[in-house]
Amino acid sequence: MTASPGPSLVRRLVLLAAVGLTAVLAAATLLLGLLFEQAALRRFDQGLADLTDSLAAAAQPAAGNVLTVRDLGDLRTLRVYSGRYWQVLRPRTGGVGTVLARSRSLWDLDLSTPAGLAQRLEAQPAGTVSYEVPGPSGQKLRVRATRLVLPGDPAPVIVLAAEDRRPVDADVRGFFAATSVVFVLLAAGLVAAVVVQVRLGLRPLFALSDEVADLRSGRAESLLRTYPRELRPLADQLNALMRHNRDTLERQRAHVGNLAHALKTPLAVLTTAASRETGALADMVSQQAGVMERQVDHHLRRARAAARHAGAGQSTGVAAVLDEIARTLGRLYAGKGPRIDWDAPEELVFLGERQDMLEMAGNLLENACKWGRSRVRVFAEAVGTDRLSLTIDDDGPGLAPAEREAAMARGARLDESAPGSGLGLSIVRDLARAYGGDLQLSESPLGGLRARVDLPRALT
Repeated sequence: MTASPGPSLVRRLVLLAAVGLTAVLAAATLLLGLLFEQAALRRFDQGLADLTDSLAAAAQPAAGNVLTVRDLGDLRTLRVYSGRYWQVLRPRTGGVGTVLARSRSLWDLDLSTPAGLAQRLEAQPAGTVSYEVPGPSGQKLRVRATRLVLPGDPAPVIVLAAEDRRPVDADVRGFFAATSVVFVLLAAGLVAAVVVQVRLGLRPLFALSDEVADLRSGRAESLLRTYPRELRPLADQLNALMRHNRDTLERQRAHVGNLAHALKTPLAVLTTAASRETGALADMVSQQAGVMERQVDHHLRRARAAARHAGAGQSTGVAAVLDEIARTLGRLYAGKGPRIDWDAPEELVFLGERQDMLEMAGNLLENACKWGRSRVRVFAEAVGTDRLSLTIDDDGPGLAPAEREAAMARGARLDESAPGSGLGLSIVRDLARAYGGDLQLSESPLGGLRARVDLPRALT
C-alpha cells in the first residue's frame, strides 16, 4: 500500500522542476532568438555596406550637380520594386536634400529619410546610421545611410542602401519556432527524468512510511526491510525506539501489577478481619475494603489497556469476539433472557488486544441482556479508514438523559437491587479512551438504551 504523502511529494517536486525548467528554457529561447536576430541583422547590414562601397566606387560626379553611376552588376537594383534599392543625396541645410541618383528598382520614388539625418551622420564617428522605413510596396526596409566624400567632388553626399528585411524576420521566426520545439522536447525529457529520479530516489522513503504505518496499525512490531545507507540509521533508531517503548511499558505494567498485588494483600486481611467482627465499624471496613479492591482492579485494567495500545502490534477480529460473547451469554441467559442478534463484517479488525475487546463488548452486552426484555441487537461497522464503531441496542427501560452520564461514573449503581459492582460502563469507557475512543449512551430505536463505543480499526 502506498503511503498517502508519497504521490503528493512527487507531484510537488515535479511541478517545481517543470516550472523551473519552463522558466529557464523560455529565457534561453528568448535570449538565443535575440542573439540570432542581432547576428542576422549584422550580416544584413554587411550586405548593405558592400552595396554602399560598390556605389562609392562606381559613382562619378558630373557638371550641374549630377552624379553618374556605372553598372553595379546587381540585377536586383535594376528590377522595379525588387526589394533592393539605393539612392544618393546631396545634403541641404533645413531640408531632406537633393537626390543626385537612384536605382532603377525605385522607379520614380524616393527613399524616406528621417529628420536631421545629415546632423546625425556628422555626429557619428563612422559616418553611418541604420534605420527602417516603409518601402515602395509597403514592405519594411532596413536602410544604411553613409556620409561620403566622392573623388573629384568636395561636397559630401549621403549614400542610402536599402533592402527588404522580411526574409530576415522570417528566418528569425523560424529560428524561434525551431528552438522552442527543441526546448519543449528537452523540457519534457528533463521532467520525465526528474519524475523517474524522484520516484526511484524516494522509493525507500515510501517503503519506510509503509512500514511505519504497519507498526501503527498493528501488522508489524519492527522495521524489517533493508534500507540504503542514508536511511539505515533512521530505521535503526526507530527500531530502537520501539524496543525502548516496549521495555518501558512492560516495566510500567509490572510496577502497576506489583502495586495492585501489594494493595490486595492488606485489603484481603482487612476484609477477613472485618468479616469476623460484628457491628457498624466492621460493616464499614468491609464495605470500604470492597470499594478499594474494585478500584484497584479497575485501574489495573486501565493501565494494562493503555500499555497494550501504546505498544501496538496487536489486532483482533470483531466478528469472532461477538460470536463468542453471544454464545456465552446465550447459554447464561437461556430461557430467561432476551434474544441476541449481532452483525459484523468478517474483515473488520480491532486495533488492540483480544482481552480488551472481550471486556468492552462483554460488559456492554451483559448490561443489555440484564436490562433488555426480549431483544438485544449488536452491530459493528467501519467508520472511515481507521476507526470502527460497536453499537448495542436493547428494548429495556433505558435511561433518562440525566442518568446516562451518572451511569458511567465509577461504582455507580442506579439500581442497588441489581447484581454487579457498578464498574461495567466505567471500565468500557476508560478502556475505549485508552485506545483513543469513547463511549456514548443514547436512546435506542428498540425503546431501551443504546451504547455506542468508538475504537481504532486495524487496516487489513
